[in-house]
Amino acid sequence: MTTAGRIEQGLGHVFSSRALFSQALTHRSFSATHNERLEFLGDAVLDCIASDLLCERFPDLPEGVLSRLRANLVKQDTLADMAGELDLGAALRLGEGEVKTGGRSRPSILADALEALIGAIFLEAGYGAARQSVALLFGNRLTGLDPDADARDPKTALQEWLQARHKALPVYEISAVTGAAHAQAFRARCRVESLGIATEGEGSNRRNAEQAAASRALEQLQGHT
Repeated sequence: MTTAGRIEQGLGHVFSSRALFSQALTHRSFSATHNERLEFLGDAVLDCIASDLLCERFPDLPEGVLSRLRANLVKQDTLADMAGELDLGAALRLGEGEVKTGGRSRPSILADALEALIGAIFLEAGYGAARQSVALLFGNRLTGLDPDADARDPKTALQEWLQARHKALPVYEISAVTGAAHAQAFRARCRVESLGIATEGEGSNRRNAEQAAASRALEQLQGHT
């Protein structure tokens, strides 16, 4: 199966318009006909569908909890992970500079392309088709949501976990910054020296990268308790 075929299979949608499919995978560094408008549309459609799916799954939850769950579903890191599962990076049309600086694996570019594909499905086939694709993409991420799970951000949760055990607080540092000024990607390192833990995370800014690294550290620590 081709890369395009695998992506369409993962989306549960075969594009009638190959031009629209191609545009959704085209970064601004490659062509003047790129995916930013589709990404803009897809972002709004995704918020709507995620809200729809959450209301259907949790008919009794208050608005505040639904908003938190939606934010976790549609955040950049989650979308980039889903794009990675589709091997979207291999199909992206990027300019030479973006390719050289790791654009095919950059979370912001991957997340934007996935939103562009959702926008393209909405344009081509309507809300129902887009909703079906989003439900398929989210899969276990949606069915496995726990409204009672810890709502704290990973850095706060990690800090409190360590403090409760009288351990030194983690140390964060930025290990790499790549990409053009308008689309930078940050890599952060989180070290818990007293426990021999060192993890890394990526994000579109320093805060997101540190949160991703903290989340991985917390997973390691909790996995050993």
